[in-house]
Amino acid sequence: MLSWVPLLTVALLCWIFSAGQPYGLPIAVWAEDSSSLARQLVRMLDATPGLSVRAQLLSRAEAQQALQRMDVYGVVHIPPHFARDVQRGGAASVTLLHNAQLSTASSLVQRDVRQVVGTLSAGVEMQAMAKRGTPAQALQVRLEPIRTQLVALFNVSTNYEQFLAATLLPALLHILAMTAGAWSVGRELRDGTLGQWLGAPAGEAQAPARPSAAQVLAALLGKLALPLVSLWLCGMAGLVYLSQLRGWAVAGSLAWIALGLLLLIAVSLAAGALLAAGTLSLRQAMSGAGLLSAPAFAFSGVGFPLLAMSGSARTWAEAMPYTHYARLQIEQWQMGAPPAQSLPVIAVLLLATLVLLALATAALLRAWARPQDWGKR
Repeated sequence: MLSWVPLLTVALLCWIFSAGQPYGLPIAVWAEDSSSLARQLVRMLDATPGLSVRAQLLSRAEAQQALQRMDVYGVVHIPPHFARDVQRGGAASVTLLHNAQLSTASSLVQRDVRQVVGTLSAGVEMQAMAKRGTPAQALQVRLEPIRTQLVALFNVSTNYEQFLAATLLPALLHILAMTAGAWSVGRELRDGTLGQWLGAPAGEAQAPARPSAAQVLAALLGKLALPLVSLWLCGMAGLVYLSQLRGWAVAGSLAWIALGLLLLIAVSLAAGALLAAGTLSLRQAMSGAGLLSAPAFAFSGVGFPLLAMSGSARTWAEAMPYTHYARLQIEQWQMGAPPAQSLPVIAVLLLATLVLLALATAALLRAWARPQDWGKR
């Protein structure tokens, strides 16, 4: 759990998002018009890289079944007399039925279908205007007199490998690190070996003299050192792979990201150790580690906007160390922010690590004086 398993999960995440963008999302067409214009629309839909027309449906019931079975992400309905209405200068509607519960696929299908229908509509209108004698150079201006210019500053290609893979890797390591911290300390309590670990002679349940805080802290740091180095190296292997071999160059400082990742793992290990030392139970510590670390990505603001959360949810999000690390990584990797802008995040993570280590040390000293609680799960 500290060596090849984290490395395997890092590789698995990189492989999952290696495609970058979803292509060929399956859709179906329910065409009640067999005109050449309707067939042209179907061809254009199938030619779009993001879509793949998998079925031609004949009825509303077939469309409903295809969506409910999740055979397709959407059904495009071409109504009767589609071409006739267009040729007469009237309005013709193309309806997209989609499963909005699958938000990512739904938004991508909506975008591509809207672009295809808009392109076809613009072509029909330009042909009609040309037949009415409108000069070619004036067609585009008349068709779209007001334009919207969208400028994407970061992640221009909207690539999910750059967006999700790079942020999910630290979230995974956050979970593993907090679990490792809870397990490392909690196992000493479960096995009744806390006294031997903290300095008691072998074969004795408790040391003759109470250890100092410095001795307990040294023992704790020694126990957490191996998970810290191992998990940090696994995380850096994944980030270096994405930045160097996959071409997602870091706009800011990779060293700053590496330092932030090291502190994220350190604070996670310290939090797990505190859970075990404070509860005196490996079972409760592991449960607490899962409760705190598993939803960290959901509250980080990467998936759901942080500014759109309720006050209580945002307070919880700000209390999670991963939220701050995610901000640092986005600032340095994609935005190219100056290191000084990310300095408060480094300071917060470092301070949290020191505070949690101090609390864990105090909790271990308290546990030292309660040998009757050793050996419990």
